[in-house]
Amino acid sequence: MVGRMPAAQTVRHAELRADTAAHSVTTAFGGRFLGLPRTHLGAVRAPQPLPRGVGHWHYWWQAHYVDVLVDTGLRSRAPVAGSDPIVLAEQVVRTIRIRNGGRFTNHFFDDMAWLALAGLRLDSLPGPPRGNKPRHSGLRESLGRALRSGHTADLGGGVWWNRARNFKNTPATAPAALFFARTGERERAQELVDWLNAELLDPGTGLYYDGVRQSAAGAVLERAHFTYNQGPALGALLELGGEANLQRAAELIRATSRHLVADGGTGPLLRTHGSGDGGLFTGILCRYLAEAAAAPTLDSDSRRTAGVLVTELADRLWKGRAVRNNLAVFPSDPRSTADEGYPPGTGVELSTQLQAWMVLEAALRVVRLEADPQAD
Repeated sequence: MVGRMPAAQTVRHAELRADTAAHSVTTAFGGRFLGLPRTHLGAVRAPQPLPRGVGHWHYWWQAHYVDVLVDTGLRSRAPVAGSDPIVLAEQVVRTIRIRNGGRFTNHFFDDMAWLALAGLRLDSLPGPPRGNKPRHSGLRESLGRALRSGHTADLGGGVWWNRARNFKNTPATAPAALFFARTGERERAQELVDWLNAELLDPGTGLYYDGVRQSAAGAVLERAHFTYNQGPALGALLELGGEANLQRAAELIRATSRHLVADGGTGPLLRTHGSGDGGLFTGILCRYLAEAAAAPTLDSDSRRTAGVLVTELADRLWKGRAVRNNLAVFPSDPRSTADEGYPPGTGVELSTQLQAWMVLEAALRVVRLEADPQAD
């Protein structure tokens, strides 16, 4: 928790931390794609020797860049690095389509689910409609069709990871379930959640395994436990509601607090997964833990546990930051500092910095709730 300040001061401190992350990440990594007007994309590393979007560009990192810009825009339309955060989010969506060859669909169903969710949240904010449809109806329709095509009866159900169709996993199935729950296909969403519970729930920990692979020898279970797999599963359980789903959500929060924490800290410290794609994982989990902390349908102990997991991690990432060129650099591991993980003069990865920004936005939501339970 952020010290023992008065409530208003605690909230303001949390706002300043989130604002610092928003400004630092957007300034260090964001910019035009190939110099084109009305485009915006995050560089994979900073400093970036190549123009943004040349070479590896990581579609799904950009989807989470949209999502965290929406986090910022939901609480304030104050400029981020000189621009309205929602304008930037709109530009990132546009640029993803340009960079992706004029379409939103790609090879990976989990990538598409993340962008579909970000587009839904972006359309929840005020903006000019396009006729009688939401601004991103084309995105939602094309990605919705793709996700439905990935939901098959093979391996008992679930959503394929990619178009090779040999692996069904939590990273694709859970955010797809959440997308369907939020767009009115609740029966399909519940089918996906039921499949996760039947096929990928680890009875020993209460966490979800990574996935199940189809091979010549039969189905092979991938038993890894990743933080980001638990996040959208938790979100789907909360969105669907009902006694069984809410009980499973409470169990998942408890399981996370027992089995996905690292040693050290003054409270339960969520573990992270290093750099690269893993640099985003725990930020994604914190987005949905903050939703759990705000969920009136959950019991108070579960809400409190979810909130503490978020705020403890936020505190540690904030304390471990470095300041370079008046911008914050955050560690990928909360048990170390940014200077240890990213020594001065070395490149910094977008994924780990997006993660810290997500965590600080999630912590702000939790702190605001603690200061005023009616605020959410």
